[in-house]
Amino acid sequence: MFDVKYDKQPEHFLGKCENEIFEWISNKIETLKLNPVPHDAKRVLGYELPTFRIRIGKYRVLYRVNYEEKRIVVVKIDKREKVYD
Repeated sequence: MFDVKYDKQPEHFLGKCENEIFEWISNKIETLKLNPVPHDAKRVLGYELPTFRIRIGKYRVLYRVNYEEKRIVVVKIDKREKVYD
């Protein structure tokens, strides 16, 4: 089982979003603890370290997996049109 850590941007985003969206995104991120790279995850190019993304409706979650430390680091959460900037 993996631990989930958040960078500053995802913490800020989740802190200001509506409760329904918060629950929706948090539940999906919790499922990553058992399977860090589910079948619907895609690899995002252009990052120094291997970074994956999952879709949650119109939102995207970018994250990295550290297998040695059994840790998932959520790098960014935002709407699709803003997350890749």
